[in-house]
Amino acid sequence: MSDALIRRGRIVDPSQNLDAPGDLLVRDGKIARLWPAGEAPNADGVLELDAAGLVVTPGFIDLHVHLREPGHEEKETIATGSQAAVAGGFTTICAMPNTEPATDSAAMVEYVGRVAAAGAARVLVVAAVSKGRQGKELAELGELAAAGAVGFSDDGNPVASNTLLRNALAYSRMLRLPIMDHCEDPELTKGGQMNEGPVATRLGLKGTPAAAEEVLVARDVALAELTGGWAHICHISTARAVAIVRDAKARGVRVTAEATPHHLVMTDELVMGRWPLFPGSAAAHLPYDTNTKVNPPLRSRVDVEALLAGLRDGTIDAIATDHAPHHVLDKECEYDFAAPGLSGLETALPALLLLVEQGKLSLAEVIRALTVGPARLLGRELGSLRPGGVADVTVFDPSLAWQVTPDALFSKGKNTPFLGETVKGKVVLTLREGRAVHGATRLTQPLALER
Repeated sequence: MSDALIRRGRIVDPSQNLDAPGDLLVRDGKIARLWPAGEAPNADGVLELDAAGLVVTPGFIDLHVHLREPGHEEKETIATGSQAAVAGGFTTICAMPNTEPATDSAAMVEYVGRVAAAGAARVLVVAAVSKGRQGKELAELGELAAAGAVGFSDDGNPVASNTLLRNALAYSRMLRLPIMDHCEDPELTKGGQMNEGPVATRLGLKGTPAAAEEVLVARDVALAELTGGWAHICHISTARAVAIVRDAKARGVRVTAEATPHHLVMTDELVMGRWPLFPGSAAAHLPYDTNTKVNPPLRSRVDVEALLAGLRDGTIDAIATDHAPHHVLDKECEYDFAAPGLSGLETALPALLLLVEQGKLSLAEVIRALTVGPARLLGRELGSLRPGGVADVTVFDPSLAWQVTPDALFSKGKNTPFLGETVKGKVVLTLREGRAVHGATRLTQPLALER
């Protein structure tokens, strides 16, 4: 473990309402001290980084990542997903349970944890709500929690049974862990390829109505209110769903929510092949690009504006990528047959910085939703640069331009609508517990990073 001094960076730490130039000392894997920029004394044996022009934040935390292992290692592995995470600035990620076999037993939770121990990022495990994620029989939630699960989800599937969800929420109250539900009514989404609306009609694709999400969000809120349990809404995407969560929180219901970068930046119009997403980029998006197919689908401009408002007012607690890597064969096919999902860990930061550049979110709001927001939901002492805390640190260059190409991504999943785009914002150094896990194989004096 090396001690390090990061000098003259813009330190953004919403847990301390801090946004100012400063110097940051890391010692023995902990945050040792903060000074105003230029005031840190010289110290022998401390390795340094001149972070002038860079932003220094707590390590990002992602509540919702699909690592595919075991069962679909052709799409991603825990190791490759973990490396993609730190390349995107994420020091902690939560692995979802839709693997084969599903993460529905203590043995499976322990297996994922054991494999992940050697990875670059800290991997926490979300276990299944039901056995085999079949929605028929409740998994042994107490045993899963004792094995280390940080929440429960049948993600990829909703918890369709009202009775099963009621019982799961009752357990969540006792265990103080969330039921993280994928809110899409399977009857209303059957055959749906994109958001129901004028764009789907024009393209001749069957649409999924916003109500498919909203009816289950309303149900989850009602059952959380009934049981006193904790319902967490995964990848919220519609204006009405945001309003339901906002109203429930005002009544004191234990409900939280996350939104993805792609639902904050893109609309369903992208499926028509409209414009480069990033100003100055030469990329052209063709119609029916299967990388735009996600669940829930990309929504309308009205929905996107509602999500942004929900982040600003605290209705939405966290930004989570829903990183869903796929093999090339899953996407190089007709739109109707393509697998839903996109690879999001490494493009989350530039997507969110685009919103900052456009004045739709402040940098502090973005960092809050990537750090202290998810840390509070996890109940972990993470997401902060307070002295004495764990030295998970992300350093990024907000103005550094780079092109999103398959070779530029650490993830096995190259399925992103950003392919070919020249984006701005890149992580140049990620520290986990004081150890450089991305951007430098080791700290040197002076610490030289490729800019």
